[in-house]
Amino acid sequence: MANEDLLLRQMPHSLEGEQAVLGSMLIDPDCVKNVMDRLRPGDFYLRQNREIFETIYTMFSYARPIDGITVFGEMEKAGLTDDNTRSYLAQLMEITPTSANVLEYAAIVRDKALLRSVAQAAGEITALVQEGMGEAGEILEASEQKIYAIRRGQSAQEMVPLRQVLPDVLDRLSEMSEHENHLPGLSTGLSAIDQKITGLNKSDLILLAARPGMGKTSLALNVALNVAREGKTVAVFSLEMSREQLATRLLSSEALVENNRLRTGLLRETDWEKIAGAATVLNRLDIRIDDNPLLSVADMNAKCRRLDGLALVVVDYLQLMTSAGGSGRGGENRQQVVSDMSRMLKIMAKELNVPVICLSQLSRANEKRDDKRPMLSDLRESGAIEQDADIVLFLYRDDYYNEDSEKHNIAECIVAKNRHGETGKVELRWMPEYTQFSTLDKRYDDED
Repeated sequence: MANEDLLLRQMPHSLEGEQAVLGSMLIDPDCVKNVMDRLRPGDFYLRQNREIFETIYTMFSYARPIDGITVFGEMEKAGLTDDNTRSYLAQLMEITPTSANVLEYAAIVRDKALLRSVAQAAGEITALVQEGMGEAGEILEASEQKIYAIRRGQSAQEMVPLRQVLPDVLDRLSEMSEHENHLPGLSTGLSAIDQKITGLNKSDLILLAARPGMGKTSLALNVALNVAREGKTVAVFSLEMSREQLATRLLSSEALVENNRLRTGLLRETDWEKIAGAATVLNRLDIRIDDNPLLSVADMNAKCRRLDGLALVVVDYLQLMTSAGGSGRGGENRQQVVSDMSRMLKIMAKELNVPVICLSQLSRANEKRDDKRPMLSDLRESGAIEQDADIVLFLYRDDYYNEDSEKHNIAECIVAKNRHGETGKVELRWMPEYTQFSTLDKRYDDED
């Protein structure tokens, strides 16, 4: 009995669904175009159905007339016919109730194909485990990549006419006009930056890069804190600092108590009052922190999908992330790994439909120049990072390099790339004791 069950067990498929799709296309060639961008030959489970669809697919590509007779002729030329092919094509047209429901039939076929892909991936994952090839972390990473490959393959969207998009744009414009800040995206809490980049927009990948010690983590946390104050959920992935260190920085920024005092415990009585008030505020905010140093983009994507009301993701920082390709620390391999991860972060931003702020290190190239302000070419292991990012921000403090600088505790936020508008520079006040940035009244551009 067990052997019979094994023989009868088949991968998920719908014979009726496959036949209805093919029959619809044979009796009504006008519906062929509606199926072509939804199904591929591999979505059909039965070989004969797959060969028929593949023939129709090819004929459609060459704009050839499609009906039962022409399809049989093409299959005969390709040597794909047998004694039953002609009668089977006639049967497909007879049993199809109506071509009007072809999209529903196609959805059934696609759903079964997706289940087969999942089952195949599960089998491959089981084989990896049983063969014992690689460490557990590597197998987990490879498994996640197989699942996300399936997800990317079935996430195709329909093309929509402009007239369907315009109402959403007009509604958005009306909504923005009613708000005081007139920003299409979330506010960073720093008005000078908001005016340059029009806030943090959905599906944007924002790269925040600087040399160590410039305050990029502090700026990212300032932004996260401001977004959370608006009642939004923020996810912070810290691959460098522990959750306790991040919480200490947030507490220092909110309470305006020196970070050094919080780290050493040398607190005044008045400090405790500020800390208590700040802790009350922070307890009401929905900031989720993950300090796992071995996170991959797939890990982040999976965790973020489980969060309700997610509005912003912060990743600190790009070069510390792991990839399915292994560590790849050397030369071109590492550059390719970092480039792949930046591309996956952009895909994640689009899938989650939220802005993603990713921090990045810079190479030492700027320190060899007289003008040490960062440039796009300084992006470390840049590869495709510059291409994938919608916005690239650099942080620069002149007093970091020149002790006698007139711009003491003043940082420049350099907008080096901006898909939504202008580039240029804005000045920010840097308060290192509180690890906090604030906006100066003065703004200036490259010419100044």
